Amino acid sequence: MGILAHILNTNIVVKLVLLILLFFSLASWAIIFYKLNYLNKAKKEDKEFIDLFWESKKLDYVYTATKNFNYSPMASMFNVTYKELINIKKKSEEKDKLFSKENNEENKAYVERALKKSQLSSIAKLEVSLPFLATVGSTAPFIGLFGTVWGIMTSFESIERAGTAGLAIVAPGIADSLIATAAGLFAAIPAVIAYNYYSNKVRVIANETIDFAYEFMTIIERQIL
Repeated sequence: MGILAHILNTNIVVKLVLLILLFFSLASWAIIFYKLNYLNKAKKEDKEFIDLFWESKKLDYVYTATKNFNYSPMASMFNVTYKELINIKKKSEEKDKLFSKENNEENKAYVERALKKSQLSSIAKLEVSLPFLATVGSTAPFIGLFGTVWGIMTSFESIERAGTAGLAIVAPGIADSLIATAAGLFAAIPAVIAYNYYSNKVRVIANETIDFAYEFMTIIERQIL
C-alpha cells in the first residue's frame, strides 16, 4: 500500500511511464495465456489428425473429418490441398483428360502451390501476437529506464531547490526511478521468456508440417496424379 500511495503521488511523467508499462504487462499476460491454450490445442489436434490420416485409407473421409479440427495446421493444410485436388479433377473431367500425362506437371504445380500456401498460412496463424511479446521484451526496459532517468533528474532539481542533499530531499525522486526500473523489468522478463518458449514451440510444429507436406505430396503423386 505504501508503494501504491507513492505511485499515486509521483509526477505526471513517471505516472505516464508506469501506465504504458502496465498496459504492456497486461497485454503480454493476456497473450501468454491465449498462446499457451492455442498452441497446446494445435499440438494435440495435429497428433490426432496425423493418426487419423495414416489410419484412414480414403482421403475423402479424412477431408470430412477435418471439420472437427479447428486448431490443427496439418488439418488445415490437408483441407486446402484436397479442395485443390477436387478442383483439378473437375477441370480435367470437363476437358476429358483426367490426370493425363500431358497435364500431370501442371496439376502437380497447382497442388504444390496450394500445399505450400496453406502451410505458410497455418504457421503465420500460430505466430500471431508473438511479435508483440518481442516488442515488449525489447522496449519495456528502455521505457522503464526513461522513468529512471526522469526520477533522478527530479532528485537533482529537489537538491537544487533545497540547497542541500539530505535523504528526505532525494528520496522521492530515487523511489520514482527505482519503481520505473522495476516496472520495466516486470513487463519485459515474462514477455521475453514467453516469446522464446512459444517461438520454439511454433518452430517444432512448423518442422512437423514440413514433414507432413512432403509425405502428403508423395501420396498425391503416387496415388492420384
